[in-house]
Order: sequence, then structure tokens, then C-alpha cells
Amino acid sequence: MDTADLMLALREFRERRDWAQFHAEGNLAKSIVIEAGELLECFQWTEESFDVDRVQEELADVLTYSFYLADRLDLDPGRLILEKLALTERKYPADKARGRAAKYDQL
Repeated sequence: MDTADLMLALREFRERRDWAQFHAEGNLAKSIVIEAGELLECFQWTEESFDVDRVQEELADVLTYSFYLADRLDLDPGRLILEKLALTERKYPADKARGRAAKYDQL
């Protein structure tokens, strides 16, 4: 599914419930953090055995609110990701960063 189709589905879902009124920028940002906390909770006690179904649900919530926030700010999520990827590519060139977890200023 491409981004345009996804955004259309999200907007239609929201409109059928009249939830746009609750989607102020701050509310959406808070929701992202709340759902990210719920995602992290899936790994709280172990990283070896976790409920994959629950991880998928929580990750979907994080992504959904992230797309809603991008939409609210009239930003294209795909473009945002590609621009950030290009910036990160400059900070972490593959020949220096490959296999390393060091911060860009330590490469």
C-alpha cells in the first residue's frame, strides 16, 4: 500500500468517527509517546520471548499516530523519511559506520 492510499484510509477512518477534533498536534505527539511506551513494555522483562501479535498492534498504533501527525502538519511521511535518511547518510557514511554503533562525531 502506498502512502497516499494509507493516508486516505486513515482519514476516512477518522472522519467516520468525528475524531479529527481530538487530533491537535500536541495530542497526537503525546499519543505517539504513550503508544511507544506500550510498545517498549512488550520487551520490558525479556527480549528473547515476546508477544509478536501485541508488538504488531503497538507498532501499528505508533505508526498510525505518526501518520496522523504528519497529516495534521501537512507533511508527507515518505518525504520526511527520505530526507532524514539522506541527512543520516551524510552523518554516517557506510564506509565509516558499517558494523559500528558509534555516534557520528566519533566515526
